[in-house]
Amino acid sequence: MRQRYLKEHRPSLYSSLILSEKLYPHLLEIDRAARERMDAMLPRMMEAAGVTEELKSRDPMRWVGLMNTLKAQAEEIVLDELIMA
Repeated sequence: MRQRYLKEHRPSLYSSLILSEKLYPHLLEIDRAARERMDAMLPRMMEAAGVTEELKSRDPMRWVGLMNTLKAQAEEIVLDELIMA
């Protein structure tokens, strides 16, 4: 996603990264940072929303719905902060 964004919206930076052979290290770093951010953010969001193992066993459909919502919110934040930055 980052590569496509750079190619479409930041062509001069994209060309510069390709010519300096820094594109793939840059993409790997963005991917690593995005994964770390998701891993750090999701548990905090779960705690704030009251998504627990007890809820999972008591009402699995509600738990899945909440988890899907939280994951989508976290992905949107990471997309905005890292991928489209």
